Amino acid sequence: MPLGERAGDKSESRYCGLETEFSDDMPNVLAFNLTHGSFDFVVATLMDPAYRPSLMQKNGGASSVLPFAGSDLVLSPAQWSSHVVGKISSWIDLDSEDEILRSDSEITLKQEIAWASHLSLQACLLPSPKGKSCANYARCVNQILQGLQSMQLWLRIPLVKTDNYTVSVNSDDLDDSWETWNSFRLLCEHHSQLSVVLDVSSSLPSANSLGRWFGESVRAAIFCTDSFLTNPRGYPCLSKRHQKLVSGFFNHSIQIVLSGQSVHSLTKMNSDIAANNNENNVDGVQKHPLRPYLDYVGFLYQRMDPLPEQERFELGYRDFLQSPLQPLMDNLEAQTYETFEKDTTKYIQYQRAIAKALQDRVPDEKSSTVTTVLMVVGAGRGPLVRASLQAAEETGRRLKVYAVEKNPNAVVTLHSLVKLEGWENIVSIISSDMRHWDAPEKADILVSELLGSFGDNELSPECLDGAQKFLKEDGISIPSSYTSFIHPVTASKLYNDVKAHKDVAHFETAYVVKLHNIARLAPPQPVFTFTHPNRSVDKSNSRYTKLKFEIPGDTGSAMVHGFAGYFDSILYKEVHLGIEPSTSTPNMFSWFPIFFPLRTPICLSPGSPLSPGSSLEVHFWRCCSPTKVWYEWGVASPSSSSIHNSNGRSYWVGL
Repeated sequence: MPLGERAGDKSESRYCGLETEFSDDMPNVLAFNLTHGSFDFVVATLMDPAYRPSLMQKNGGASSVLPFAGSDLVLSPAQWSSHVVGKISSWIDLDSEDEILRSDSEITLKQEIAWASHLSLQACLLPSPKGKSCANYARCVNQILQGLQSMQLWLRIPLVKTDNYTVSVNSDDLDDSWETWNSFRLLCEHHSQLSVVLDVSSSLPSANSLGRWFGESVRAAIFCTDSFLTNPRGYPCLSKRHQKLVSGFFNHSIQIVLSGQSVHSLTKMNSDIAANNNENNVDGVQKHPLRPYLDYVGFLYQRMDPLPEQERFELGYRDFLQSPLQPLMDNLEAQTYETFEKDTTKYIQYQRAIAKALQDRVPDEKSSTVTTVLMVVGAGRGPLVRASLQAAEETGRRLKVYAVEKNPNAVVTLHSLVKLEGWENIVSIISSDMRHWDAPEKADILVSELLGSFGDNELSPECLDGAQKFLKEDGISIPSSYTSFIHPVTASKLYNDVKAHKDVAHFETAYVVKLHNIARLAPPQPVFTFTHPNRSVDKSNSRYTKLKFEIPGDTGSAMVHGFAGYFDSILYKEVHLGIEPSTSTPNMFSWFPIFFPLRTPICLSPGSPLSPGSSLEVHFWRCCSPTKVWYEWGVASPSSSSIHNSNGRSYWVGL
């Protein structure tokens, strides 16, 4: 049964599993652990651990029946599929120096995976690589992956990283299990059906080191009972750091799997008295000895805050790649307008900015005699018009509004809105591209909402430069400036989704995406800034910047799959709007971040003992031509990537 109810959460992390020993009585394994233990699934060994192909051949048993854990008929197909994760024999070692062991391992691995496929299991747990070299193991797994239909392979990796910088980087004493995982998945070509299961011990690496894993394809985390502490009442519990890690797992749809024997006196006592205590017996079956551990995991799940309404709305967009809008080439649909118009936070900020601008523009003593000319460029279906008129009412200022909109379909809605609200004497609707309109008078205030996820990626600079001709010399632009930001991220799922297209063009496209399963490797840094009105002599909107990101020394090695992009905008004076994580406007959903992928991920390795961190040098360009605007990006250090999207060959925004 699920760990509990958490409003809005329908993820896999609600279900908790148990690692079991080999048994040829699978119905009893499920009955005891699921029905009486209340676990949701078992990670069960599929093959008798004593089996070795070479021994069977020596004993003349080439045609013998393989010692699997019972026939496929002992459970229903639904039970096999929903409640059993296959556990591959832990003794296999495909990189052993012993040729017989190596051969037995390969044969057994393929036999067990074939059996799991026959049972329609959703996943199989592969044992951890035995040493640092895992090339042959990865080769065999990669061969298997090529023929798998839908089953996932989970590679077991211990959650280990020593923080001892006094040893040499090349020393065998420096242990970072992420490097084992990275080596394995690179050898398997980042296959999307290969995931990782973390073996959590009683000691944990640093927070930065742990953070790397949230950008990887982690499916589950195994907690052995000996990693639990004991609370004053004798019940199992976890340290504060472990609790925080478990919460992170829950938030990233990572399932918890318990393993081992009961090591707490209370649970041992329950086991001893179970036969004579009705409370600890269910239909004559002993109460599960690991039930207190499961109850504690359930307690950690249930005490989590419910998902906010905004997060629930965005669940379906998590890590889903979307192409950015082409605002000048395409007209938005009614559904898109409606989604953006529901973002009340955004329009409250705009109303605040407009109110402050009106008060600065017109002193209180002239408020009844002076009329401010305000132009909304890119008026859409009218939310900024409404915000402007509400700001005027709030401040007691007189207003004359021009609503300029190029989409003829939105203009129809605008006319209807103006008539409905009785604004005919205040609002003039202009059906025109703002860059080509010949205004009858100049504006005191120019208001627009042309910002994209990266600030300038929906051509706000080009549009506002074109509209600037009808702004007074001392006129105010809202927004007055905006800055884009990027930082490097590990984003295994996004990388695999882009790779699935099997072409260069998709790796040279920027995507709008609700980032979730990612690891942020360094704080964001500013990229490009635009200010309006643009009074500079050089009106070029082309830009170039070089950035250097420093990765904290205790992070360890990490993989950069691309760059997450954001923006922050100053609407007017201290009123700002943005999605850059450290200053983001709360409860706003009009913009998801932007993602710039790398065709070949960059691996970052720790530095020297004196300077344990690593650095990443990135170059970004914003390029302009008479017909389009595009970005180019590339990495120069620690290794060089290609320049992505050269000359806008794959991704551009049309003027």
